[in-house]
Amino acid sequence: MKKVTTTNPATGEDLKTYKRLTEKQIEKKIDKAHKTWLKWRETDFAHRSKLMHQAAEVLEDNKKKYAKLMVREMGKTITEAVSEIEKCAWVCRYYADNAADFLAKETVETDASKSYVTFQPLGVVLAVMPWNYPFWQVFRFAAPGLMAGNVGILKHASNVIGCGDAIQEVFEKAGFPKGAFTHLNVESDAIADILENDKVKAATLTGSDPAGRSLAENAGKNIKKTVLELGGSDAYLILEDADPNEAAEICKNGRLLNAGQSCIGAKRFIVTEKVYDKFLKAFKKKMKKAKQGDPMKKSTKYATMARRDLREELHEQVQKSVEKGAKIALGGELPKGKGAFYPATILTDVKPGMPAYEEELFGPVASVIKVKNEEEAIKVANDSQFGLGGAVITKDKKRGEKIAAEMLEAGCCFVNAFVKSDPRLPFGGIKTSGYGRELSHYGIKEFVNVKTVYVA
Repeated sequence: MKKVTTTNPATGEDLKTYKRLTEKQIEKKIDKAHKTWLKWRETDFAHRSKLMHQAAEVLEDNKKKYAKLMVREMGKTITEAVSEIEKCAWVCRYYADNAADFLAKETVETDASKSYVTFQPLGVVLAVMPWNYPFWQVFRFAAPGLMAGNVGILKHASNVIGCGDAIQEVFEKAGFPKGAFTHLNVESDAIADILENDKVKAATLTGSDPAGRSLAENAGKNIKKTVLELGGSDAYLILEDADPNEAAEICKNGRLLNAGQSCIGAKRFIVTEKVYDKFLKAFKKKMKKAKQGDPMKKSTKYATMARRDLREELHEQVQKSVEKGAKIALGGELPKGKGAFYPATILTDVKPGMPAYEEELFGPVASVIKVKNEEEAIKVANDSQFGLGGAVITKDKKRGEKIAAEMLEAGCCFVNAFVKSDPRLPFGGIKTSGYGRELSHYGIKEFVNVKTVYVA
């Protein structure tokens, strides 16, 4: 039987070894999930809402325990981990309170005596989730999915297996029937077979571009609906009228959140030449001042990356960019010692053809790009394979809003704030950042049968 061992990325210490599921065990758990769904789909919204509120209470009652688990398995700071658990409780309550209205029957006037649209659950939905937000990424799928009458099976990232088990525990402690939410401890090569199972009706994935393409290909072969939230290289436009210090603060927070390991993290900073020097000076000062260290200390701004191999990949991207002409304004040196720490780093003179321009930098590295004016800033922002998020920083809110709403090619665009997800707003991207939406009323409708009913 295959096994997997989780490791503390801050210390290199092995945490726990877990047994992978066998093919027979996987099939048995999917069968259980399907049988549970046959009964779960018959429950009313009031019953589901009661249990989902209880899930929020379980999260809050155990937030320190779950937060520490996240810190140990993937290295985020304890402050960020506690906030993540609280956000998961929020999304549970949001859908507990709103799902009935979101999925209410919609009457449509036609020549029939009665015609309407109803929303029916699909069944077992597979979620393939990443390690960077090991609770939040799962709950933003699970809360709407369960409230819609679906059941979920989770393939979590191999370095956060404990978090996957803990999430199943949350739902079971809340009173959800066994099989309503199941964590499958499997390797990635099991996903294709899972998608071939007739009892699995749809899939959602948050992760890398290659992982998304693979899942979409296998789901397509089996004619199954998918939602993909893939990588991002969010562009932040700092216009000539922006306050350099305020812009630098927004950009610092957007880049160092989760040690830079966020699909919607601020990554490319496109600065108009009139404010460039002042912004870079302020940005460098704030990035340098941000405290890196022990993830369990509340004073730590950012801690370790999730794995040493990911740190090596990031450093290689930095080195290749420098070889092609980029300059290191801050950081850029591989630390010695245990753990997967990488310093806050700023690259300037970033041009097309460099990894820092073309690729996603999944860590605390910022690409600063100087442009002449607003027009060039928008052009550079859109010159990317990604289209997840973006931001505009300017004193003229109307100007910023127009750029965000009409000119940036991305799914989530913010003005004078760093990009973040919110249960009340749809979340997702375009281009190679994926398709479909999570959260809000749009997210809960991704995995339902939108059914027309016509009575003559």
